[in-house]
Amino acid sequence: MKIKDIIKKYNIKDAHILYDEEMSKHTSFKIGGPAECYIKINNIEDMQEVLKITNENAIPLTIIGNGTNILVKDNGVKGIVAKINIKNIEIDLDRLIVKVGAGNTLAEIAQVLKQNELTGFEELSGIPGTIGGAIRMNAGAHGKEIKDILIDATAIDYKGNIIKFTNKDIQFEYRNSIFSKEKYIIIEAQIKLTKGNKEEIQEKMKNFAEWRKEKQPLEYPNAGSTFKRGEDFITAALIDQCGLKGYTIGEAQISPKHAGFIVNTGNAKAEDVLKLIEIIKKEVYKKFGHEIKLEIEVIGD
Repeated sequence: MKIKDIIKKYNIKDAHILYDEEMSKHTSFKIGGPAECYIKINNIEDMQEVLKITNENAIPLTIIGNGTNILVKDNGVKGIVAKINIKNIEIDLDRLIVKVGAGNTLAEIAQVLKQNELTGFEELSGIPGTIGGAIRMNAGAHGKEIKDILIDATAIDYKGNIIKFTNKDIQFEYRNSIFSKEKYIIIEAQIKLTKGNKEEIQEKMKNFAEWRKEKQPLEYPNAGSTFKRGEDFITAALIDQCGLKGYTIGEAQISPKHAGFIVNTGNAKAEDVLKLIEIIKKEVYKKFGHEIKLEIEVIGD
């Protein structure tokens, strides 16, 4: 039975469903073949119903956020790709606690916090992703990581059970957490901030945005830093020292502005990006003896 016919038998109320949908439309890299079924999830109940579909019919499930830290392969993704679009921002000004939906972007949250004069989020404001994705990989910038402000996160396991995780439960590490190791889908979170001044918050956000624009190749589609930092080295610096800046395969390029980024200069294929990744790994190992690890996630067939 086709996946479309299977899904029709279930009660998905509010989700946006597309079939054979090009994932290049839904990733910041602008790369990726078709998802057999792409579902934008707007509430917890629909996510639980999708889990019921995948469990009862042995359909593969891939979870994404804003598509900013992934490379989708050219042949696309089998089964269901579920984009978590659960959005909600509730502010308790007395306790300085903010509850957010996993689908809210960091930029959206930052603007609301600024208007309410809550500080402590500015460093993260320019990271192009959702809070769910940020928690999953313990995203960070300018010396601050999401773990530094997170109180707890609520997630669904693949059986549809809702579970609350404290900060300690999440087992945060550098660009890693329990959510990137085990099968849970983050649906909401609570963060703790401090009282601030709107003008000062705006100035910080502006400075961080200018830094990002100056240092990173924002003019081309990309998926952020391609590789994680090492324990005692900065991977981008090693790639630069290998003389790889500007190296190009097809229309995928190691950014001349920042060696830690691979960019899509036109209509790059995932295959081109993966070839560049292998060249980078090989050259860095040959010159420095370091095995470097991907920060972006590769999905698909």
